[in-house]
Amino acid sequence: MYPVPGILSAMTKLTFQLEIRPALPADAQAVEDILTDTYLGTWKPQLTAAAAAAFERQGKTRSYVEARLQAFRVACVDGVPAAMVDWENNFIWALHVGRTWQRMGLGGALLAHAEGEIARAGHREARLETDTFNVQSRAFYRRHGYAEIDFYPDESWDSGFTTVLLSKALPPA
Repeated sequence: MYPVPGILSAMTKLTFQLEIRPALPADAQAVEDILTDTYLGTWKPQLTAAAAAAFERQGKTRSYVEARLQAFRVACVDGVPAAMVDWENNFIWALHVGRTWQRMGLGGALLAHAEGEIARAGHREARLETDTFNVQSRAFYRRHGYAEIDFYPDESWDSGFTTVLLSKALPPA
């Protein structure tokens, strides 16, 4: 654990304890809540009503958490999961920070953690995807050294979105 300063306003500073650790079975609901929160704030406003209803009906978030929880790493703030990352080989499948905790360094800390583990596994590149409409994530990844290397139709959402493939060279571990 190490302290990470976060700024609540220009006048108030918040310091909290951040721990990055493997997700535990007891974290499943908290991780699902983080994913739902980012879906509601980022994805749902971009979806058609029909696409949003279909996504919510299918239970994909819960299925994803059940299938991959053991691979997740969570960033806990004062012991409470506030963000998560999931990667496999050199591909980062997901990095989500609950909206309450965004812009406080959790995403950068999780990204650095995942990149370090990817490099330690012998990979010299990290890759991930986002969508063109998600300007917040695109700016975040640019700040962290990622380059946009390809664009293609996003077939996950039945939405007409365009996926952006990003890549970053990693130093040897």
